[in-house]
Amino acid sequence: MQNLPKKVRSKKLNSRVDLTAMVSVSFLLIIFFMIATELRKPKIMDLTLPYYDPKWDHIISCGVRADDRLITVILDDNNKIVTYSGLLFDPFEKPKQISYGKNGIRKELFNKKKRILEYSTVMGRSNRGPIVIIKPSKKSNFKNLIDILDEMTITGIDTYAIVNEFTPEESRLLASN
Repeated sequence: MQNLPKKVRSKKLNSRVDLTAMVSVSFLLIIFFMIATELRKPKIMDLTLPYYDPKWDHIISCGVRADDRLITVILDDNNKIVTYSGLLFDPFEKPKQISYGKNGIRKELFNKKKRILEYSTVMGRSNRGPIVIIKPSKKSNFKNLIDILDEMTITGIDTYAIVNEFTPEESRLLASN
């Protein structure tokens, strides 16, 4: 027999892939998609917009007057507060001057909040609390504004706004006090 060249067989290497990095990337992708899904959920805010009814000649909101929940707090100089409920030209309660503290504005806000919540419950809207408009005058100081914001937190009034515009009636009211 002839000497045939021997076939050289290649040595087979054990091929092994390290998947550690792939696991890390997959966890990062899972976390990314979980967060992205959570952020894409719509955030819903309960909003009730009033509409004007010319037959009644005032703003109507859900079948009742829109100003029934409105409390205006005007901050004046020398730690004086003037407050009224409703609109100034047709208020539920006449404007009155009160002071800061638990027997002043806090008691007034608690009583008005209780009345508004009772009225709203009767009307079938139990989650409708008062809307407070805070109007600091140019004579009031920053401490008065911080104090009234503290009173909003203490009394649990969630809906309030700070407005620096006065109607002519409110300017006359401050001038008379």
